[in-house]
Amino acid sequence: MSTSATLPREDRKRPYQRRGDRVFAGAALAAGSLILLVLAGVAAFLVYEAWPAITASADELPGDQSLVAYVAPLIFGTLLSAAIALLLATPVAVGIALFITHYAPRRLAQPLGYVIDLLAAVPSIIYGLWGLSVLAPRTTALSGWLEAKLGFIPLFAGPASATGRTMMTIGIVLAVMILPIITAVSREVFLQTPRLHEEASLALGATRWEMIRMAVLPFGRSGVISAAMLGLGRALGETMAVAIILSPSGGVTFNLIGQGNPSTIAANIALQFPESSGVAVNTLIASGLVLFVITLAVNMLARWIVSRRSEFSGAN
Repeated sequence: MSTSATLPREDRKRPYQRRGDRVFAGAALAAGSLILLVLAGVAAFLVYEAWPAITASADELPGDQSLVAYVAPLIFGTLLSAAIALLLATPVAVGIALFITHYAPRRLAQPLGYVIDLLAAVPSIIYGLWGLSVLAPRTTALSGWLEAKLGFIPLFAGPASATGRTMMTIGIVLAVMILPIITAVSREVFLQTPRLHEEASLALGATRWEMIRMAVLPFGRSGVISAAMLGLGRALGETMAVAIILSPSGGVTFNLIGQGNPSTIAANIALQFPESSGVAVNTLIASGLVLFVITLAVNMLARWIVSRRSEFSGAN
């Protein structure tokens, strides 16, 4: 039996904690609590302002339709555009991160990393103008080819848009926008791979790609998932680029190259809010509440996925 177990409770000394440690711990606790309060305040504001639209009848809402019928196409457009962007950006971002960390010479890797990071600083309206004036006209030929060769697939059923302002263009632009986010996080994760793991793989005769596949990618899997979820959050909430490029017509369709495209929640709010009043404003806020819930659910799902992979670490 240890001596400390026989001492009275009041005689046991607590570990000494310096004043600076106490101040820092208190500041960290206050900052974390403040974030929770702000999040709760935003949620309360959205629920309060959206409640008139939630309780209103269909003939009082825009388009004389129910709130569910109004928001459903916007949810579909938001998820579709973000999914396209994620599918396009994630493999490219992971490839760029691996090239910078394990293939490129140092004198090339560092400048290339800076260039990728600078892409994240470009305003979204610039991406929107680029997509409208440069990318959209150049996708018309591709859209026509996809309709002719792959028109039997609902994604490319057509008729192809003559302007290129389609969901496919939006997906490409959003992929370019989230590319630096996923690349930067993945690059830092891959650099944290234990050097002993890499050297052990190479010492056993593995090629560089086999070393990456067996040591680097398993170690960085949770980090790549977190990076993809960060990029997905950016794509879900993007406003100006979508509002500038897309020519929405409402409805739900999987056709990526046609003229009829569903809008997204953020872009619809940006376009409709200046001319709205009364219950129409509450309806837009209600759609914002839906976007808030979707974003929160995505982040919770990401945290759950990452926690399932947390057992793999450099010490294992």
